[in-house]
Amino acid sequence: ITLLITTLSMFYLGLIGVLLNRLHFLSILLCLELLLISLFIGIALWNINLLNLYNTTFNLLILTLSACEASLGLSLMIALSRTHSSDLVANLNLLQY
Repeated sequence: ITLLITTLSMFYLGLIGVLLNRLHFLSILLCLELLLISLFIGIALWNINLLNLYNTTFNLLILTLSACEASLGLSLMIALSRTHSSDLVANLNLLQY
């Protein structure tokens, strides 16, 4: 039960981080990664509690999507920092160019 509480607290911490800490693009990406990792851990614990160790395809799908989100986010951050010369979210005006 303590792992469930830890997973839920990680999820809510990531959600609060996305909602409140929107100054830098990198901090938003890190909070999104925390959300996905807590979701991965939660589903893994759910499969272990149900003794369903053979059905781990959903876990692998979440882990794959997390890796794709990380690479896409970092490439977007590099592109935005090259065009706008900072990673501040407030400076992003996509209709400017």
